[in-house]
Amino acid sequence: MTEPIEPDTKDWTWVLQQPCPECGLDASSIRGTSLSHLVPAWVERWQDVLERPGATSRPAATVWSPLEYACHVRDVFTVFDERVRLMLTEDAPTFPNWDQDETALERRYADQAPALVSDELAEAGAAIAARFASVDGEQWQRPGLRSNGSAFTVETLGQYFAHDVVHHLHDVHA
Repeated sequence: MTEPIEPDTKDWTWVLQQPCPECGLDASSIRGTSLSHLVPAWVERWQDVLERPGATSRPAATVWSPLEYACHVRDVFTVFDERVRLMLTEDAPTFPNWDQDETALERRYADQAPALVSDELAEAGAAIAARFASVDGEQWQRPGLRSNGSAFTVETLGQYFAHDVVHHLHDVHA
């Protein structure tokens, strides 16, 4: 059995105010209207990662394998697609809590098939890209709250989402 990774308990919302010193992304520079065009390129990069030799191997016992990161990103696509849907259809929704570390264990990320994950990334990526493409005008400013109280607009949630995806590409050297 694969060892669990120590949970990441950091609040990463600071990436909306300043560039990330680890991955270099300035999330605040990403316009919401560009997200539907950026996601397909990110999907391709993740699919390339999954085709690498050793994609299922952890570089260290305490670091996810590229496969595990790809599974996480696939689920990020799905979770954020649902959050944007809620923001567009409800007034200032509070998102259900998502424990990404528990999800990794429950869904057994380390045991998933890279080819299947690649297909699922494409499907989930297409869905969130379409969701972002559907946002129009003032909808980018619709509010929503994370379960810990962090406030977002559709656009800042998209920026936060972009950082998550790009940061994990950095984590796997892609």
